[in-house]
Amino acid sequence: MELPAPLQQTGMKPLLLIVTFALASTAAAQALPRVVPESAGLSSERLGEATALLQQLVQEQKIAGAVAAVARRGKVAYLEAVGVQDIATRAPMTERSLLRIYSMTKAVTAVAAMMLHEERKFALDDPVAKYIPEFANVKVGLPDGTTRPPTRAITVADLLLHTSGLNHRTSAIYRDEKVRAREMTMAQFIANLVRVPLMEDPGTRFRYSESTTVVGHLIAIWSGMPFEQFLETRIFRPLGMTDTRFWAATPEQRARLATVYAPVPAGGITAIEIETVPFTERPTLIEGAVGLLSTVPDYLRFSQMLLSKGELGGTRLLKAATVEMMVRNGLSDAIQQLRGGSNGWGLANVNVLLRANPNNPVSVGEYSWDGTAGTIFWVDPVLETIIILMTQSAPSNPDQIRQRFKAIVQRALID
Repeated sequence: MELPAPLQQTGMKPLLLIVTFALASTAAAQALPRVVPESAGLSSERLGEATALLQQLVQEQKIAGAVAAVARRGKVAYLEAVGVQDIATRAPMTERSLLRIYSMTKAVTAVAAMMLHEERKFALDDPVAKYIPEFANVKVGLPDGTTRPPTRAITVADLLLHTSGLNHRTSAIYRDEKVRAREMTMAQFIANLVRVPLMEDPGTRFRYSESTTVVGHLIAIWSGMPFEQFLETRIFRPLGMTDTRFWAATPEQRARLATVYAPVPAGGITAIEIETVPFTERPTLIEGAVGLLSTVPDYLRFSQMLLSKGELGGTRLLKAATVEMMVRNGLSDAIQQLRGGSNGWGLANVNVLLRANPNNPVSVGEYSWDGTAGTIFWVDPVLETIIILMTQSAPSNPDQIRQRFKAIVQRALID
C-alpha cells in the first residue's frame, strides 16, 4: 500500500501508518451511538410494532429469524433480533449473526472501485478490454442464432450501471452454459462470460447482470492485491466492519452463520443450501456481485458512510462529490425509459427513487438494494434515515415482509 504523502515526505516508519489505521478503525466502529428512538425523531411504540411483525412471521413459520436496524441522523434508534439462526439447533438470532447478503455485496464493490477511480487508476469510460483483453472478443447474439461485433466496447461504467449486455447468473442461458459457479476460477468465469453472446449492444439497455464480479476482478488488477484483501484493508478494517467476509472461516464464525430457509407446500419452512460451495468454505471464485457475509451492525456502518457522503467516525473513504455522483441515477433518459418504473440506477449499484408517491413518505433520491437470501437496505438522504432488514429466506421476500416492515418504520417517524 502506498504511504500517504506526509509520510513519504518525512520518511516516518510504516508503524505510524498502522497505528493511524487502528485509531481510525476504532473511531469508525464507535461512530453510531445507540439512543432512545424519540431522540432521533422516531416513536418507540411504533418501532415495537415492527418487532411484533417480525415475531409474528417467526411464529407463523414464514421465517426462522431476522435482524433489523433503523438509524437516523447518525444514531441507532432501533436494533433488534428475533427468532433463531437455525431451527434444528435453536441457536438464537443475534446482532452478530452472519448472513449471506448476496447482491448487497455490489454496493461494497462499487465503493472499492470508486476509491480507485479517485486515485486515477482508471476512467469510467475506459474499455474493459484495456484491462481484461478477453473482452475484446465479445459478440452480440442475434435472434437467428448468429452473432456480430458490438457497436462499441463495454466500458467500466457499463459494468457498474448494468448496461454491458451481460446477463444474470440465474438466467436460463447462463445456467445452461454453466457460466458461474463458486468452485470455478476467475479465469474460467471470464472465459465463460465472453464466450456467451451479449444480450444487446453495450449502453443500450439496463440488464441486471454478473458485471459487478468483473468489477471485483478489475479492482484486483488496478490495486495489485487480491480483491478480498483490498476490501479488508481499505474498507472493512477502516470502517470497523469486523464481521464482513467472503466465508465463515473459523468454528466461531460458522456458529454464527444463519441457515437459509424456503417454504414447503404443506406449510412451514425447510433448510436449503443455495450454493454448491457453502459459505462455510472458501470459494474459488471471489465474487464482487454476490459473495459477502455480513451482520446488520456492519452493514449499518457501511450505509452510514454512504449517507455521510464517504466518511464515518473521522475515516474518509470517498470524496463527498464522488458519493453524490454514485447515488444519483446514472442511466440515460433512453435507457431509463426502457427500464420503466420509478427507480433509476446509480453507480453505487443501488436503485434510486426518481418520483415520489404522495401516499408514501419516501424522499426522491432514496437509494436501496437487496439480496437473494432475504436482505435489504434503504438510505433516505433527506430524512437522514437508514433501514436494514436481514433474514435468510429464499424466495427473499416472504409474506411481503420488506414492504410491511418498512411501512411500519415510516409510520414511526415523528419529526
